[in-house]
Amino acid sequence: MSQLQYFLALVAGGISLIGLGFALVSGPIEQALLLKAFLALGTVTLARLIVPIGLWADGALAALGAVAVLTGLAVFSPAPAMVWLALAAAWLFAWLFVERLSRFLAPGIGDSSGLGLLIPIVFGVSILVIWEAVTRGANVPQVILPPPSMIWARLTASAATLWADFQQTFLKAVLIGYALGCGAGFVAAILIDRSPFLKQGLLPLGNLVSALPIVGVAPIMVMWFGFDWPSKAAVVVIMTFFPMLVNTVAGLNASTPIERDLMRTYAAGYWQTLMKLRLPAAGPFIFNALKINSTLALIGAIVAEFFGTPIVGMGFRISTEVGRMNVDMVWAEIAVAAVAGSVFYGVVTLVERRVTFWHPSVRGA
Repeated sequence: MSQLQYFLALVAGGISLIGLGFALVSGPIEQALLLKAFLALGTVTLARLIVPIGLWADGALAALGAVAVLTGLAVFSPAPAMVWLALAAAWLFAWLFVERLSRFLAPGIGDSSGLGLLIPIVFGVSILVIWEAVTRGANVPQVILPPPSMIWARLTASAATLWADFQQTFLKAVLIGYALGCGAGFVAAILIDRSPFLKQGLLPLGNLVSALPIVGVAPIMVMWFGFDWPSKAAVVVIMTFFPMLVNTVAGLNASTPIERDLMRTYAAGYWQTLMKLRLPAAGPFIFNALKINSTLALIGAIVAEFFGTPIVGMGFRISTEVGRMNVDMVWAEIAVAAVAGSVFYGVVTLVERRVTFWHPSVRGA
């Protein structure tokens, strides 16, 4: 174990010891028994100074601590000191587990197949547990920040409404606008590369379009294309056009003069050189734009729905439910948008790894 790992272990064990002291004087031993058992086991881990303790034991302690804290919140309101100390100890055990696991999975030390997913999972679960514990244990008003359990209840209860909003915003406005905007930017980049005149004219125009504020463009698109999803797709086209244009132009110039001279010695024309050399070399740049646009498209569509939309859509639902103080529904829409954006980004990344497998950045991933 490294010095940081020993430090985390000692602090976690020390906090568990202090929390156990509070627990023993706070009430009958039967009250919040799981919480007290976790604090006792956390205190026992101080013996790692003498006897080694495996990393999976730290992971099990972190999981036990999370469950013990959540069950303890059902017993105490507001949460006493031992609950907060148990939460801190569980978080430190989770940190220690992730730290040890990442070192184990480092290149040349362990096999990272499958186990590497545990690190982001543990991190995400830790955030949710801390969120739940703070909002419930400190009696935070739900209108300010609802607990994750309340948001999950809203997700399950309003699944049909959320699915309809997802279809309207993501499957229609985002995907169609994303395809049109990225496609238009790619074609414009090819034309610019082919014509110096267009390079002097289209690039400044694209820069001008990218600088347009979305809050000013969205109402105009609504007046042009109506209140349904085409106006939102038009906003997405404007937002995704320039990143694709700039990155593709830069990527087409990524090939070296020696490589282009070699193609000339093979008597390759412009289109042969483009397809066999320059576009493959531009692949990482193009996928960089696609990944950037995968998040920009969703943001643009949601914001555009604030300025006029039918009675369906993620942006429409957020704006209306905020006015009704239904904050749990707002957070449910935010959760759906976050998951959709993350999955979209992940799909683009997987396609990039398949297409640009030859690039050093992909080979080293």
